[in-house]
Amino acid sequence: MENIHSTRTTLQRRDAIARLVRSERVRSQEDLQQRLRRQGITVAQPTLSRDLRSLGLLKSAAGYIAPGPAPTPSAPAERRPDQLDRTLREFALSVRAAGSLVVVRTPPAGAHPVARALDETDLPDVAGTVAGDDTVLVATPGPAAASRLARRLSHALGGRRSAPRRARA
Repeated sequence: MENIHSTRTTLQRRDAIARLVRSERVRSQEDLQQRLRRQGITVAQPTLSRDLRSLGLLKSAAGYIAPGPAPTPSAPAERRPDQLDRTLREFALSVRAAGSLVVVRTPPAGAHPVARALDETDLPDVAGTVAGDDTVLVATPGPAAASRLARRLSHALGGRRSAPRRARA
């Protein structure tokens, strides 16, 4: 019997989840579990939660949704910058350089699709990304690269650069 946590099984399960969410309305994790079971895939709820998070799927009032046209490694390299721009327009609220970092703010659960798009676009000023729930930290080689990258990402947002100031208590 195959280990249910093997990489191959995980990838196959996640591919099935992504196909279901993109092609049908999936209202809940229970709904998704039932649909997967009909395809011969049995998955525990905690594993399903991790899969949904890993795939960057978002929960809306209508059910789970796949983030816009997020780039994939199989997307042609020349189309990845356009896909990054679409992902930024859909998820990013603001972009700000901070030393050698660029901080991208998103709504809750929006950071993962933005980080993935940045990683897969392979921009020269991006050394790597770290995604939280609503913030992406983008590491760059230095402050000049961070400024260049912040300008490039802000361009996709129509110039929105600074994060709104929050009142301190």
